[in-house]
Amino acid sequence: MRIRQGMYRRGCIMPDRFCRYKGARRSVQMGLNMSMNLEQAREKLEHYGQQHLLRYYEELSEEQKEGLLAQIEAADMSVPQACKNREALAQKGVITPLASMQLPEIEANRESFTATGLEAIRAGKVGAVLLAGGMGTRLGSDDPKGMYNVGLTRELYIFECLVNNLMEVVRLSGTWLQLFVMTSDKNHEATVRFLKEHDYFGYRAEYVHFFMQEMAAATDYEGKIYLEEKGKLSTSPNGNGGWFISLKKAGLLDFVQQQGIEWLNVFAVDNVLQRIADPCFVGAVIQRDCGVGAKVVRKNAPDEKVGVVCLEDGRPSIVEYYELTEELMTARDESGDPAYYFGVILNYLFRVSELVEILEKKLPLHIVEKKIPYLNEEGVQVKPEEPNGYKYENLVLDMIHQMKNCLPFEVVREKEFAPIKNKTGIDSVESARELLKQNGVEL
Repeated sequence: MRIRQGMYRRGCIMPDRFCRYKGARRSVQMGLNMSMNLEQAREKLEHYGQQHLLRYYEELSEEQKEGLLAQIEAADMSVPQACKNREALAQKGVITPLASMQLPEIEANRESFTATGLEAIRAGKVGAVLLAGGMGTRLGSDDPKGMYNVGLTRELYIFECLVNNLMEVVRLSGTWLQLFVMTSDKNHEATVRFLKEHDYFGYRAEYVHFFMQEMAAATDYEGKIYLEEKGKLSTSPNGNGGWFISLKKAGLLDFVQQQGIEWLNVFAVDNVLQRIADPCFVGAVIQRDCGVGAKVVRKNAPDEKVGVVCLEDGRPSIVEYYELTEELMTARDESGDPAYYFGVILNYLFRVSELVEILEKKLPLHIVEKKIPYLNEEGVQVKPEEPNGYKYENLVLDMIHQMKNCLPFEVVREKEFAPIKNKTGIDSVESARELLKQNGVEL
């Protein structure tokens, strides 16, 4: 097999170089070129009512002091104020159905769609973005989720499953796609090290690029930012809707545009069966001239925990499962079928030019109740067993709502949907293993 290798153009960042670059940039942020001094930090904190963040300042080393001041400087402290209007933020517009392209229509046009998709892939117009900022905590692991081993008689990691799926397109098209891996502050070093140690599971290293997701402060119910340590603010990733701005801030949007990439297939780390840069999907979105495509599956129950595609005030959108009312769950379309029948699987194809257009728009904020480790009044670290505050996120569904149109594209759930959310039960390691076996994957 001959695979188009494509020359690197100026501005491309190799994986190792990028890691060193990120480390260097972070060290600059953490103090070498720090512009905020203690007095300026106090002024900012007083303005937002967050003075408690300096409670342990005098106990810190000089390096820790610089680090804390850098975090205070970088933090958008207007965000926590939003918790006071939490109910208003959650309000939705008028929800109406959005028809999906279903399997019979896809099969009737498969040859044409696939040819169009392969043409775009071979021209270097399609890239892939893996959202891998999460940890395997709910699986009983302290490692990044992608490092979890789903094998039984051999090692088979989640990352490996995804690379194997992407390699199918590489072999079919004879072309290597640029793969952008979004990590987080909590798992970046471990993820990069793991993939490098495993030689990227056969993917060419020069086509793999890492970037870190932006972080947002976590607060109590009054909007007071927690301290995770005496010199460290409690933060969490800012939601899956932050991927594109994070990619831009890492300098990789310039590379995307230099390479002539027009489409980015964005997918989550925890679905081990999903097809990545699927030529048929790519071709359908291109032929229908849509700004975004969304892979969807038929729900296995009206209350299944997946978001559903819809129109909101006439624009494409997604209603999360916890926002579905009884009325929406039982609604019927003109054909008598359930109107909100197709659930998203977090596999989207975005047109890059339309993503660039929405960069200046502020995405809605989602405030999520969570269990947040923190320092108590005595300076003792506490790991709560019940939710004790809020995390602040942007979601990819809000990016879709900014698009002019969207193509929901049905896939066979048994072949493309094996999410790993839990260790046992529904959407678990157990259920994913059974689906992998059904699809001929050796465990």
